[in-house]
Amino acid sequence: MNKEIRAYNDSQTKNDKAICDLLYELISQNLPEAVNKIWHAHPVWFLDGNPIVGYSKLKDCIRMLFWSGASFDEKDLKPGTGKFKDASIRYTSVDQIKIDDINRWIEKAKTIQWDYKNLIKRKGELIRLK
Repeated sequence: MNKEIRAYNDSQTKNDKAICDLLYELISQNLPEAVNKIWHAHPVWFLDGNPIVGYSKLKDCIRMLFWSGASFDEKDLKPGTGKFKDASIRYTSVDQIKIDDINRWIEKAKTIQWDYKNLIKRKGELIRLK
């Protein structure tokens, strides 16, 4: 784990740190080819410069976000509000994390991608990559 993500996880409460550490492990195992870093103040994984998945601390939970998750057709992922194709799930306990679901969602994230990397260049227009 790189030092910035380690510092992020370590800054959480004991409960939230356990969630973050497990999410980090699952994401890293399923996306070994991805680059991960702190982006917009939280851990994010990228494939070819395109954000794929990340997690962040919200007021009362840890949110796992898939940038293209609204296209996954998964009932437990809640679509974001607005024109983007993101969807997320929120965790308040490590016991809520369903490993098989996360593994499946990450596999979908590899094959279903919207082009966030070039969003500004395209003046806010999202196009599907895969």
